[in-house]
Amino acid sequence: MRILIVEDEPKVASFIQRALEEESYAVDVCQDGTQGLAFAQAVHYDLAILDLMLPGLPGLELLKALRAEKIKTPVLILTARSEIDQRVKGLDAGADDYLTKPFSIDELLARVRALLRRASGDPSGILQVEDLVLNPATHEVTRTGQRVDLTIKEYALLEYMMRNTGRVLTRPMISQHVWDLDFDTFTNVIDVYISYLRNKIDRGHDRHLIHTVRGSGYMLTAHR
Repeated sequence: MRILIVEDEPKVASFIQRALEEESYAVDVCQDGTQGLAFAQAVHYDLAILDLMLPGLPGLELLKALRAEKIKTPVLILTARSEIDQRVKGLDAGADDYLTKPFSIDELLARVRALLRRASGDPSGILQVEDLVLNPATHEVTRTGQRVDLTIKEYALLEYMMRNTGRVLTRPMISQHVWDLDFDTFTNVIDVYISYLRNKIDRGHDRHLIHTVRGSGYMLTAHR
């Protein structure tokens, strides 16, 4: 899943980015509100983490602009301000959650998972397609009860496909959600990683779950 961080403190932004990337998320970072708005308008993000005290465009105004444009990306406000009125203003402006600095990275990651679960409509968080099961909290993947070991990017690709079961995913859609802004869309990396997944997920099973939709892209489903 792809996450946008808008944070003007480089050390804090880098710390959050590293933690999220270790959890297999694709992450884009910008350090002012004006750039953050441009990023959010240009790319579909699964989640945004916003600081309130931003140069260019304050975080609260950025949030209001997103909601005014009907951009429904879940937003976690991250700020040093702990006053209740600031939390209320942020939530009233359209934020989905609020975390005050200093914070525990474990709590931040738990809140990220919770927001993504809420957005997907699955309160349990466990993703399952037939006998393929993925647990976002532990990153454990099994098929027929047997553990499947995946690299970080393989896991990210599989999670995105499982969150969109039965939906045709084009290469641009996959690159947008699984890779970052520097990804070269003219390479065959996506096809290569789909092949890796097939070898680990479908190989040795009578029923294949990953399918090519000719001329369109790929789909994970049990109904083909």
